[in-house]
Amino acid sequence: MNFRVEIADDPQERATGLMNRESMPTLSGMLFVYETPQSLAFWMRNTLIPLDMIFVDERGKIAKIHPNAIPLDESPIHGGDDLTHVLEIGGGLAAKFGIKKGDILRHSSFIQNEAHWPCG
Repeated sequence: MNFRVEIADDPQERATGLMNRESMPTLSGMLFVYETPQSLAFWMRNTLIPLDMIFVDERGKIAKIHPNAIPLDESPIHGGDDLTHVLEIGGGLAAKFGIKKGDILRHSSFIQNEAHWPCG
């Protein structure tokens, strides 16, 4: 499955994220990129659409999926420790497309060895 993602890799972009958007195309999302592994928690302040938050380590391995985060909810959603990325996609899409904990995401911002990727 390929998603077309916007990259949020500086403090301003990460602070704004997907706030105040009324919709998002199905195969779109936002990839939050952090320079060093750390504990990450997100919230839904000013976010108007439900989102799946996919918390990922520096190698692209999914550590946690928080499905259907509630719009406008300011409760912290903790993803775990030693994380460098969070992928936000439309609420319910992780389950719909069979995305699960332990899966590997591919993107140039991950530390990955392309020789180990399956063909196709």
